[in-house]
Amino acid sequence: MLSKIVQLKEKYKEHLTILAHHYQAKEIVQLADFVGDSLELARIIPSLHSKYIIFAGVHFMAETTAVLARPNQHVFLPTPHASCVMANTAPSHLVEKILSELNQYQRVIPLAYVNSSAKVKAICAKYKGSVCTSANASQMLLWALSQGDAVLFLPDKNLGFNTAIKIGLTPKEISILKLNQKINIKNKKLILWPGLCAVHFKFKIDHIQKAKRKHPQAKIIVHPECSPEVVTTSDASGSTSFIINYVKSAPAKDIIYVGTEENLVKRLHDHYKPKKTILSLFPSYCSNMAKINLENLLTTLQNLETISPITLSNEICSMAQQTIQTMLKVCS
Repeated sequence: MLSKIVQLKEKYKEHLTILAHHYQAKEIVQLADFVGDSLELARIIPSLHSKYIIFAGVHFMAETTAVLARPNQHVFLPTPHASCVMANTAPSHLVEKILSELNQYQRVIPLAYVNSSAKVKAICAKYKGSVCTSANASQMLLWALSQGDAVLFLPDKNLGFNTAIKIGLTPKEISILKLNQKINIKNKKLILWPGLCAVHFKFKIDHIQKAKRKHPQAKIIVHPECSPEVVTTSDASGSTSFIINYVKSAPAKDIIYVGTEENLVKRLHDHYKPKKTILSLFPSYCSNMAKINLENLLTTLQNLETISPITLSNEICSMAQQTIQTMLKVCS
């Protein structure tokens, strides 16, 4: 399969680009033309001129690529079943309903983590909001707070809370939305959607304590999708790119425990040994990222000219693009 994929890549040459998220398995990453986190890959897409773009990631990422791609470009996800647990906690019809109710009381600006569907991004545009990644969440939350009376951050409550504390909000100014109860946002600056990441939810204080008992001098770095307790107890937290750069700049002989998706941790471990010791805080895999494999990547390549690409209505595409362009402009 690997040999056939390489042959097909050579056949299409500049007419094909394969993008891969950092959480993909090693064999997929090695075949990609570009590897990055959500923000890095979003910035790359407008510069691509290839007719065919394959995104090795999950569905919302392929949708974002389709939103940013040119009209003559075709975006493919090797398997349509690669969804996102976090994104699925915020279905578009419910987001629309909640925003309509919230805006009866005051002007609430939606800020959606890019881990959300194109329809949710479009709804954010309708209410003059935007999107963010874990890399620029602080900057985008400050922007959103300046645009209205309060902000609805969705769908990840942990990223929203950790970012809010980082920029100086107090817990009293933050409220977690209870979807089955009457909404009361009096004196609140930030309302959090009650979603979670299935990968980062698994990291616990016990894992940090165990790591420190084994290596008291070790550093602990985690993703801000982890619980506030885990983030507070760690030595550092940040986006995927932040984690990669933290490990890169760490002194030789350092021992670093990393709390994020296991495929990335393994690659960091292999890349830096024996100069640095990079260990997993706890092995946590994204089952949806794992749905992309050599077999369905090969099938996609073999049928590029006949299978259906990711498609979005012109209205959804245009409105979702507004939110992404706002993010890229604010963070330029």
